[in-house]
Amino acid sequence: MRTNFFGLPGIGDPIPEELIGSARHLTVRQTQAVKFTLALAMTPPERILPLARIADESGWDAVAVPDSVFFPESVSAKYPFSPDGDRFWPADAPFVDPLVAIPAMAAATEHLTFVTNVLKTPLREPLLVAKSVGSMASMFPGRIGLGVGLSWMPEEFTWLGQEMKTRGKRLDEQIVVIRKLLNGGWVEHHGTHYDFDRLRMEPAPGPGVPIHVGGHSDAGLRRAARLADGWIGAQAGHEELAALIARLWVELDKAEKPVEGYEVQATPLVPATVEAMDGLAEIGLTGVITVPWYFMGGGDPNDEAFQDESVRAFAATVIEPMRREANS
Repeated sequence: MRTNFFGLPGIGDPIPEELIGSARHLTVRQTQAVKFTLALAMTPPERILPLARIADESGWDAVAVPDSVFFPESVSAKYPFSPDGDRFWPADAPFVDPLVAIPAMAAATEHLTFVTNVLKTPLREPLLVAKSVGSMASMFPGRIGLGVGLSWMPEEFTWLGQEMKTRGKRLDEQIVVIRKLLNGGWVEHHGTHYDFDRLRMEPAPGPGVPIHVGGHSDAGLRRAARLADGWIGAQAGHEELAALIARLWVELDKAEKPVEGYEVQATPLVPATVEAMDGLAEIGLTGVITVPWYFMGGGDPNDEAFQDESVRAFAATVIEPMRREANS
């Protein structure tokens, strides 16, 4: 059985057969080509630009960067994406700030797009997030996306001076605020959690910066359907993704939002083959986020040369054949 790129088995409750069947039925509406994104999770700072350049030269579509502000020695909650609830990364695992890493990579490459996967925006003030994202998107038009989600760690909220119990409602409102500011012009907002009079934030890139919402919960899927341009899932196997996408389609229907053009991305726990990726496209996944050196085999995933070769090999053996197939 395959594990995710951190050596963990797939997670989640057993998948109801009716949901799997629903996903297979609903995917006839999904016609987008699959986009491939290199995930630079826990990547040493000196490796970020070299890997981005290789991905750019090899034909990858995008790079995703996760968000972790700090590592508390002790935490008072369970990590939701591991079987035992423990964090699977060491205390000294490097997490370069995505709002720093992304513009550096964009300046060093030509074709890649970039997305935060995901930025824990409820730990931050939305005006400052909008300022960073708007500046990046103005400097690199059409290449910046914002993935947002909730933090699970009480210590992050406490030590950053934010309230955890309102994180979901605040994220909903943050998405509205950030989108207003990115669109440009004079903006004011008078909400439950954020309130400000008319202001301008320049430079503003204008409409078109995609916002994606992460999360596997019912609330997360509803949020993605109502407020976002796409959904970002965490690591999951084929059947779990099928069930998640079926639930997402239900929420999109409730929100009266069309599936066409809506991005559905995740980190699938499947072999690095064209056949496996075709299977994901059939259930409605439009974007694969992956770390190829944990799936290609034949080398040490901590070896830099093997990492470089895995990025190239995945492009040659999976991305290029799928593009030829899509264009034939």
